[in-house]
Amino acid sequence: MSRMTFNPDMRHRKSIRLRGYDYSQAGMYFITVCTQGRQCLFGGITDNEMHLNSAGKMVRATWDDIPTHYDGVEIDQFAVMPNHIHGIVVLVGAGPRACPDVDVDVGQPQGVEGQGQPQGVAPTIITPTGLSLPDVVHRFKTMTTKKYMDGVKQNGWQPFPAKLWQRNYYEHIIRNETAYLKIAEYIQTNPQRWQEDTYHV
Repeated sequence: MSRMTFNPDMRHRKSIRLRGYDYSQAGMYFITVCTQGRQCLFGGITDNEMHLNSAGKMVRATWDDIPTHYDGVEIDQFAVMPNHIHGIVVLVGAGPRACPDVDVDVGQPQGVEGQGQPQGVAPTIITPTGLSLPDVVHRFKTMTTKKYMDGVKQNGWQPFPAKLWQRNYYEHIIRNETAYLKIAEYIQTNPQRWQEDTYHV
């Protein structure tokens, strides 16, 4: 897929998915996934630039490889931060009305306020492999965890406690181009705001 023009720490195990929304529905989704305990494992930020270590490069490569493994799933903007990732997942077939019939705000990251949640009803479209957004995130977590464990054993990467990633993740349904551009800018400029970042430790 060609890219468009523009070069919380959960303490309880309740779901933070949007009630009533079909996550196998075609659309664009902004996701944030944080390491367990917000442990900084993927590199560091110097002079407002993210410098990936070997683990961070692995996470990036795994993300880039998602469309190779899963028909109907595309990727867009992406950033690896020291202890979390931001990315846009595209379930192929997205249209301007690929939205749920509710208007619920599940929270925004810093700098992406005011987007709300989309409204309207779209046909339910399953990807050719039958994957939903939670499926894609789960598989990304599983693949990166396995590769990270191999890196700990074989290359001396910093161990992680119990799990690499937090159980839950943040998601936001991208409803139009204006929202996309704002989120894309947020992802691209995230390292510049690291000191004020919600996930900074």
